[in-house]
Amino acid sequence: MKYAVDKKEQFVLFTLLEEKLDSTLSPQLKSELLTVHAEGYKNLILDMARVKYADSSGLSALLVGNRAFGEEGGVFVLSSLQEHVLKLMRISMLDKVFKVVEDNEAAAEAVFIHEIEQGAEKDEEE
Repeated sequence: MKYAVDKKEQFVLFTLLEEKLDSTLSPQLKSELLTVHAEGYKNLILDMARVKYADSSGLSALLVGNRAFGEEGGVFVLSSLQEHVLKLMRISMLDKVFKVVEDNEAAAEAVFIHEIEQGAEKDEEE
């Protein structure tokens, strides 16, 4: 599986450099997402600009990432989805589960907003 990882202070930008997210790649993607999470990063942006096709196993890998990063108050953001992948998300109603944004700039903004909201919630609890 080809991908690029750019570790920032607030998040990891994980760019998938594949055209298909299917049963051949999904186990590797799950593993890589869980590895990044285990390294202590709370927030991840998955840039899917090059992904033209995804199947149910690909969506399953995304759900694993979403759950892992969401468990500890982090956020998992999907960025730059191609039309076919976005349609599949809508049909399966996963667009209600995932944080989906137009591009990486909007994704970074979503992470910062999430961090602010998390900070506000912690302040209210204290």
